[in-house]
Amino acid sequence: MVSIVEVTTKAQLRRFVEYPMELYKDVPQYIPGTYDDDLEDWDRKKNPAFEYCQARCWLAMRDGEIVGRIGAILSRKANEKWHTNRLRFTQVDFIDDYQVSRALFATVEDWARQLGCTQIHGPLGFTDLDREGLLVEGFDRRSCFFTITTPITRTIWRPWAMPRTWTGSRSSSLRPPTRRSSSGGRSSATMCSSGRSSM
Repeated sequence: MVSIVEVTTKAQLRRFVEYPMELYKDVPQYIPGTYDDDLEDWDRKKNPAFEYCQARCWLAMRDGEIVGRIGAILSRKANEKWHTNRLRFTQVDFIDDYQVSRALFATVEDWARQLGCTQIHGPLGFTDLDREGLLVEGFDRRSCFFTITTPITRTIWRPWAMPRTWTGSRSSSLRPPTRRSSSGGRSSATMCSSGRSSM
């Protein structure tokens, strides 16, 4: 049984930020983000994006162990600029288990409905200067950390299982990834779910 726990304490936030380092500890290609920066992303006093954003994050738990995480961001500024009504998902990592991924995305979709959003999309950060996108090839190469001109990705390092763990089958109810610019011959993508599909 998977339970979803909202991150509300500093201790939970530390576990949220540390989880990918545990999940990918045996993956030499994985390069973690900067720990203090990742913590400060969620600090309303330190991240100026909270002037125009709302954000929440959750942990997926099973038998007392973390098995996944996801965050969600409502950027009023981005929605106004692009004339959209979207909720961003962010910092999503989970074990190879569709129950876990489905529970995490269902939580974000539920909050999107509460906010009156018509789509979720991502992985994206608070701003376009944050890491964004989803690695879709090049899993054999060392991960790149983001730069201002080339945001790369938070990565799921199980390419053979990605279609199943993201969608429950080889065919996706999510819109196909939109290719974005990449570095070193690797492609990243964003995925979007609308009211016509899984939301």
